[in-house]
Amino acid sequence: MRSRYCAFVQEDEGYLLRTWHPRTRPARVDFDPGMRWTGLEILDTGQGSAFHSAGTVTFRASYRGGSLHERSRFERVDGAWVYVDGDFLG
Repeated sequence: MRSRYCAFVQEDEGYLLRTWHPRTRPARVDFDPGMRWTGLEILDTGQGSAFHSAGTVTFRASYRGGSLHERSRFERVDGAWVYVDGDFLG
């Protein structure tokens, strides 16, 4: 999760696409040129250990003027954790 946050900060589309599940991966990532990320707080995790094939990460990513609160789902693909999708939380 932290590496994907850093990739959003640096607008590293290649990394984001490589770490996105093939089933849900978009053709491209559209970055907001005015977005200025300011921090990441991991609030909770579920499963996701070496013994699991799926897990969740609940986080708050702050940006200038607000924050994004999401529960993300991840799965292992060929041994690597990849982002599947997420639910925005209020």
